[in-house]
Amino acid sequence: MSKNTKAVADTYGVPDAENPEWTKEKFDRSIGFKELPASLQAKLSAIQEASRKRRGPQKVRPIKQPVTMRLSPDVLAVLRGKGRGWQTLVDDTLREHFVKR
Repeated sequence: MSKNTKAVADTYGVPDAENPEWTKEKFDRSIGFKELPASLQAKLSAIQEASRKRRGPQKVRPIKQPVTMRLSPDVLAVLRGKGRGWQTLVDDTLREHFVKR
């Protein structure tokens, strides 16, 4: 079990009065999504679809490419401390210093 999985289990995995542990009887009575009425499946699917955050198409060419890179924790903390748009700040800074116009 990874550290993150263990942390989630430690935080949320403890049954309580509002979320009791499922028994075999509860599992036996449960039904799958495809067994729900079609109208309920449609409503649940619409709710799930609406809750997904999606980016729209990129408006500026060339299209940005996703990358993975390793940064020092102190550097990452400062960047993330800038708030929303910190990745764009990194892109703009790199372009300013490395791309000749």
